[in-house]
Amino acid sequence: MKISGKATLTGTQKYRERHHQDCIAAHFREANDWVVSSIGIGTYLGAADSRTDDRVTDAIIESVKNGINLIDTAINYRYMHAEWSLSHALRALIRDEVVSRDELIICTKGGFIPDLDRISWFYSRYIENSRFSIKPGDLVAECHCLHPEYIWDQLERSLDNLGVETIDIYYLHNPEMQLSEVSPEIFYHRLMLAFEVLEKAVSQGKISSYGLATWDGFRVPPTHPNHLDLAKAKAIASQVAPNGTDHFKFLQLPFNATMLEALVQPTQQVKRTWLPVLEVAHRLGLSVISSASIGQTKAVGQIPKALQEILDQTPLTPTLQALQFTRSCPKLLTALVGMKTIDHVTENSALTRIKPLATKFYKALATASDQIGSESK
Repeated sequence: MKISGKATLTGTQKYRERHHQDCIAAHFREANDWVVSSIGIGTYLGAADSRTDDRVTDAIIESVKNGINLIDTAINYRYMHAEWSLSHALRALIRDEVVSRDELIICTKGGFIPDLDRISWFYSRYIENSRFSIKPGDLVAECHCLHPEYIWDQLERSLDNLGVETIDIYYLHNPEMQLSEVSPEIFYHRLMLAFEVLEKAVSQGKISSYGLATWDGFRVPPTHPNHLDLAKAKAIASQVAPNGTDHFKFLQLPFNATMLEALVQPTQQVKRTWLPVLEVAHRLGLSVISSASIGQTKAVGQIPKALQEILDQTPLTPTLQALQFTRSCPKLLTALVGMKTIDHVTENSALTRIKPLATKFYKALATASDQIGSESK
């Protein structure tokens, strides 16, 4: 039996209140009528085996107990094992009355093939199956598909894997992959069809909102083949939504001390002005969640000098300094960090008791964007 319910304002407020003694108020932010932790747990890395499953499940449970209420996964992470691990964690947390379903923001993604036998699995299930109208040309780079029937089927599979009736944020996963093989015109048409399916999913209560989880699409300049136009994507969502009120509410993209583009590079245009994607997302009413928040530790020790001097005045370890740098970025909702051990959860959750850095320090970075851009390459 699936877990009913979804994240709500009342539920997430209750979560914040429960943690008011062990988490500072500034650890929580508000978006989409939810109260959201400024740190989220990611579930990307690891082997597709039962040992890793157990570790990920335990890490999720420990995270939720320590002030983290946003959990991010994807159907292709560890070939669906990540979603299964999250399902086990959810059932344990609710069974033990640690939380209720409405306190947690559950996020997953679709677009990549989630099976080890990628092409043969895709062909046998979707192309050779008369239930679907998916064609070989709908598969890009032998691993990625945005066909609306595929996205719908993957969403249904994620709901089963997670054991929930509703997913709070459902992302199209790295949609810019499509641009390696199709023209922008075809890509945005495919995006429109995918958005139509996601709006239908909202209307049926399968998801609460949707977004784009990207790698380079919003960080590269407009001349780059993989560049995504956020204003255009938002306009498409409004176009296909009933009454023009769309549920395209979230972006996920990399941001850390060595990947600063979202803050400093003017890759997006709105009202004839070129601006960084964090600013444009804010103006368009989207919330941004960072992946690669410490760059699998590559960002450790790489913080720009002005902020490093501030962080050196704190008792934080280099890893926590890197996460604090990302988590404090203005207009960023939540910084995701992958955790598979209780020790990592304990270490990272120390930030729930520490104020984010002041916005003024990041303004200095943005004005020095030329210098920062060269440092981030």
